[in-house]
Amino acid sequence: MTAKLIRNAYESALTMAAVLLCWAAALWLEGAAGLHTDVLVLAVALTLTVAGIQRTADARGRLTALVLLPAAAGASTLLGHLMAEHYALGAAVFTLGISLPIWIRRFGPAATKAGTLMTLPLVALLVVPGPTLPPKAQSMAVSWGWAALIGMLACGCVRLVQAAADRCIPWRPEPEPERNRTGRRPSRLRPRPSTRMALQMAVAVAAALILGRLLFDRHWPWMVLTAYVAASGNRGRNDVVRKGVERFLGACAGTLLATGVAAAGASGRTCVVLIFAVLAVALWLRPLNYAYWAAGMTTALALLLGYYGQNAQSLLPTRLEEIAAGAALAVASAWWVLPVVRRRTTARPATD
Repeated sequence: MTAKLIRNAYESALTMAAVLLCWAAALWLEGAAGLHTDVLVLAVALTLTVAGIQRTADARGRLTALVLLPAAAGASTLLGHLMAEHYALGAAVFTLGISLPIWIRRFGPAATKAGTLMTLPLVALLVVPGPTLPPKAQSMAVSWGWAALIGMLACGCVRLVQAAADRCIPWRPEPEPERNRTGRRPSRLRPRPSTRMALQMAVAVAAALILGRLLFDRHWPWMVLTAYVAASGNRGRNDVVRKGVERFLGACAGTLLATGVAAAGASGRTCVVLIFAVLAVALWLRPLNYAYWAAGMTTALALLLGYYGQNAQSLLPTRLEEIAAGAALAVASAWWVLPVVRRRTTARPATD
């Protein structure tokens, strides 16, 4: 356990170094180009998520990320425009965009990694509290360009930090084995597991988008984010139930912690420092249990929204209700929409 904690600390330190570097570069860019402050949130969100993917990637994988992530980041910004102006159409496109990367897993490890990169900006869209746009230039082409630039910046910072660390300390995690080399038999399920998981994700996210907007108005992202997190990486009914419970408990703890910090009067730069500190601890403890990551992310998001002026204490009941509802939707979808593993099956599902 001690060795694992030390290794986790090293990897989380590399990730946070890349996050801080990208944040500093985006901060300079924001001041130089007069961008909206939400560009900083986009930079942090993309760097935080792409760092884990690129840690064991080869040269081809890094090149793919450098091309695909900026394009996806730009597309997510355009989707943000669409959802702001035509919510129903934007919600339909978002649902398709979040489930399609799961469906293409049938085409092998390369398609799986590409799908993950496509998903990252969509998840960031739920985190960023507003449009990442220059205040005096809000055309579609300009907004796409700035978001794509932030995506390239995130990839560059991650690569720079990881390459420098590997040169000084040759301590890298082993690449994950490809699924077709693990000895697990191909799945006999029809439709395939990837199709089932994609449909489950689509149903859970679509329901969260609809109910979140109807029940919680502009606070709907909390419900959608919870549904996505609980349903992602589905290994069967029990797995989704476990994730839903861990997400709910961790998010409750995180929300309560953020509310206490807000009640203590933390704001401004202190709030920013606390956000980065919480993210670092959550990254460190994430491999031990998913609940730690859920608690850390929820705390960071609550602190971020408090930084933007939202009252954490008044929104506490709403956040807990949305977290519970989103987890319940993910569990219901996994249990009743083409389950990946039958109720009495305890083994992990076979590959596509």
